[in-house]
Amino acid sequence: MSKHRDDRIGEELKKEISDILQNEIKDPDLGFVSIVLVEVSRDLRVAKIYYSVMGSEEEIAKTKQAVKRAAGFVRHELAGRLSLRYTPELVFIYDNSIEHGIRISRIINEEIKKQGSEHKDEQKS
Repeated sequence: MSKHRDDRIGEELKKEISDILQNEIKDPDLGFVSIVLVEVSRDLRVAKIYYSVMGSEEEIAKTKQAVKRAAGFVRHELAGRLSLRYTPELVFIYDNSIEHGIRISRIINEEIKKQGSEHKDEQKS
């Protein structure tokens, strides 16, 4: 199977899983989940779903559990929405790269502000 087809199926899975998590799951513990990436095995039997969550540590922990509980339902919904021979086993993997990027951005901005104020202080002297 071509890499292009794997990517196309991964993107379709990403779109459908996002829709299911946002519109079909009624679990109050499910926070704001973003699907970052979907990697599909060459035989389409397994899909690794990388997701991120915005919120506090407690909200993230609750959302991780809610996603784990919802995996079977999501797979069942996918079976009805997609015309694939096999519905892949879904492996949800928490990805904190977005949070890490936000944290780095804040540190950089704080450093820039600090250096800017130090520069102003030097000009006053």
